[in-house]
Amino acid sequence: MPEWRNLDELQSFDALRELPKVDLAAEMAGENGARRVSRYSVPMAAGLAWNYGAKAVDDRILSALRDLAREADFTGKFRALYEGERINTGENRLVLHHLTRGQLGKDVIEGGVNKRMFYTEQLRRIADFAADVHSGKIRNEAGQCFDHVVQIGIGGSDLGPRAMYLALRNWAKTNGKAFMEADFISNVDPDDAAQVLASSDVSRTIFILVSKSGTTLETLTNEAFVKNALREQGLDPARHMIAVTSETSPLAHSDDYMAAFFMDDFVGGRYSSTSAVGGAVLSLAFGPSVFEAFLAGAAAEDRLALEEDPLKNPDMLDGLIGVYERNVLGYGSTAILPYSQALSRFPAHLQQLDMESNGKSVNRFGEPVSYPTGPVIFGEPGTNGQHSFYQLLHQGTDIIPLQFVGFRKSQLGTDDVIQGTTSQQKLCANVAAQIVAFACGKDDADRNKKFPGGRPSSIIIGEELTPESLGALLAHFENKVMFQGFLWNLNSFDQEGVQLGKVLAKKVLSRDTDGALRVYSDLLGI
Repeated sequence: MPEWRNLDELQSFDALRELPKVDLAAEMAGENGARRVSRYSVPMAAGLAWNYGAKAVDDRILSALRDLAREADFTGKFRALYEGERINTGENRLVLHHLTRGQLGKDVIEGGVNKRMFYTEQLRRIADFAADVHSGKIRNEAGQCFDHVVQIGIGGSDLGPRAMYLALRNWAKTNGKAFMEADFISNVDPDDAAQVLASSDVSRTIFILVSKSGTTLETLTNEAFVKNALREQGLDPARHMIAVTSETSPLAHSDDYMAAFFMDDFVGGRYSSTSAVGGAVLSLAFGPSVFEAFLAGAAAEDRLALEEDPLKNPDMLDGLIGVYERNVLGYGSTAILPYSQALSRFPAHLQQLDMESNGKSVNRFGEPVSYPTGPVIFGEPGTNGQHSFYQLLHQGTDIIPLQFVGFRKSQLGTDDVIQGTTSQQKLCANVAAQIVAFACGKDDADRNKKFPGGRPSSIIIGEELTPESLGALLAHFENKVMFQGFLWNLNSFDQEGVQLGKVLAKKVLSRDTDGALRVYSDLLGI
């Protein structure tokens, strides 16, 4: 079994802290900058590449990071995870999201069940159901084909699948894979569900209820809202709804649903896009073959994450440099900046993935840690972000590392030339310019116009956002977060921080309040 130690107990971390810091602005200037950008790049799966030429590292720091990965036993801890050790110490659970898209090691048997076979069986059942819907074998009461799907869930049951759907929607239209439009209901605010229903023909809509426990308050409230809307139109909700849940939940074998597809406790919500949670909506929207390609991209990136040498492992190296920035350079935030409108909700998904996983102040054994852990994650797609918060990124008092994502081609393939260049060329020109502007800055006698530079970034570059490259992109960030949790000695797979508010909300709804809780309840008219 791997040995789990705090970051500040590792000798290689002490050595890392003693190394001279890199003057990024100087390093990125002139031909030296060109050599850095050409040299500091690692291939990813599905034709992607992670370029870290504009990160504040050099060969000495990279060598120290390699020593850190070895002393922290990244390889042994990753193997323990994917071969079924109970890595989730907070809930005493296995961590098996990698197994939803491929097998990296030996069989994982739990409760007499081969878990890889369990996941593939659920995806086969989803594929069969989607095929029956698309072929018209499954129809509504009037004999019409379904053409719309709405997912009802919250947190990981919404953010990841919604981001993946939006990421592939235009690609699917271009490639003849757009079978059904999809929408999502997540917020218990009734305006959320009402807005989706108002713009939907509910008679031709399949609703997917996603709740592992079958007891999620927000999700069940929205389910009731939807069922009422169906009944008001004389429709039988049971002929319009399916469930994605655990086999032990009250939803699993209910007559209220056309079908139920299963997940388990070993795939956390924020890691569930490659499970039935993402599989049902994406297979209905785009077809099972697209979802399979998405899984293949994720599985290929996972295999790259097995590489022991961090300089050949993009996921591991991204995680290591992130810890260096957080714990040596003292940077407390990271901005996710996709220059792709299709990835408009990807930063929101990564916000949950990273901050819910590594937003912890105690280690795996419940002991307080004496060093910073997970950073604040935020972001928006370019170029909109440039006209929003980039002012602070360029000239603010805090240095915030930046993660760009860019593609050479658009999904819809438009290439109209406007003022001498295409829109895609203008988009790519902006991301290239921003990387250099952040790193190199600009001197000016007018201090208001001076850019200090020294703002580190990396970029993931690909030819086009496809199902395979999206899967690889998702797995890259999941693995990065995992490796960082290993270094910080955290349990990255529970989320106790979301529980207290739920408990207090139930007290408010049951009128069991006192003190400040009672006053706030009164102010809100509850």
